[in-house]
Amino acid sequence: MNKSLNDVRVLVTRPAHQAKNLCELLEKQGGVAIRFPTLAIAALENTQATQAIQAGLAQWMTYQWLIFISVNAVTMHSYYSVDDKIKKNNSVRIAAIGKATAEALLLAGLPVDLLPEQGFNSEAVLAMPAMQNMLGQRCLIVRGLGGREELATTLRSRGAVVDYLEVYQRIIPSIDNSELYLLLTQNKLDVITVTSVNALQNLLIMLNEQYHQQLFLIPLVVISDRIRHIAADIGFKRIAVTNSPSDVAILETVKMCVTGGLAWPN
Repeated sequence: MNKSLNDVRVLVTRPAHQAKNLCELLEKQGGVAIRFPTLAIAALENTQATQAIQAGLAQWMTYQWLIFISVNAVTMHSYYSVDDKIKKNNSVRIAAIGKATAEALLLAGLPVDLLPEQGFNSEAVLAMPAMQNMLGQRCLIVRGLGGREELATTLRSRGAVVDYLEVYQRIIPSIDNSELYLLLTQNKLDVITVTSVNALQNLLIMLNEQYHQQLFLIPLVVISDRIRHIAADIGFKRIAVTNSPSDVAILETVKMCVTGGLAWPN
């Protein structure tokens, strides 16, 4: 096998429970995966949140659409348990924001009625024909605490009634920074991978400000133009966008970063 990432050190900022596959792909190509999760996913366990989740699940059949924003929105709660079973029902349709979310729904035994053919974000869902005339439609968006409002805002502008079911929260993990500080001090970090705005922002929070300017010079691989624009505003100089959020696409973009396959715009 041609190991095109010969000892290239790649920072993987995915949550710890989602990083294994990407790290293994990088290592199979001869790279060194530096595991540094800048985001952790945790259940909402306070009484108020638990009651809200139970209330939302109790009423799911009153909606025409259930829209799952992410894999975590699917896996963080046992929608397929005996008590909370979401059964296939002709009056309720399920939408997935992207292919990974759709796969998680199918593994959970839930049908997927709408999946964008192109794209993997709110804009792609909103572009689907089924989402154009929403007058009188009730939608339940299953997501983490907080997040973008564009999906709900646009659906409401099209006549829908939109509620949220927030089933998890994003937090900054407590981890040892010493290995990353050493790599930065020795100029031995070659590429950074980031898959969300939260992960990008947390990376800067978790590192001493004296390292930020050095960080900005390292090639950054992101999975959307939205993240690219925010990263550029923050100060990153060399940013590459993958053609999909998959681990294989991230790997291929990392390889292009280190083999001269990209012409940096700035």
